[in-house]
Amino acid sequence: QLQASGGGLVQAGGSLRLSCAASGRTFSAYAMGWFRQAPGKEREFVATITWSGGSTYYADSVKGRFTISRDNAKNTVYLQMNSLKPEDTAVYYCAARRVRGGATSPSDYAYWGQGTLVTVSS
Repeated sequence: QLQASGGGLVQAGGSLRLSCAASGRTFSAYAMGWFRQAPGKEREFVATITWSGGSTYYADSVKGRFTISRDNAKNTVYLQMNSLKPEDTAVYYCAARRVRGGATSPSDYAYWGQGTLVTVSS
């Protein structure tokens, strides 16, 4: 199971850090991803990280502003979001796939958290 948290209301230019806690003893065997879905839009890729944390990949829209990281000892993946913009407003979901490499398509992930809402005001 995945439990996302850390969402909230923030002004444009501000920062938030999302967390996604995973249950189970094999967290390090999973690559992780963050996705988001704005009202009326499809779910879109945000960032992904490999099982070891050694490699990351970002959507162009967040590159340079967001950072994905993980702590396998705590079974947790993070998304640090800086310089937030109103267009970043969405429900953010963490996802897991039981392979070492990350992926950018939602269909590549078998496990999903419940989502946490991020609202960026202008």
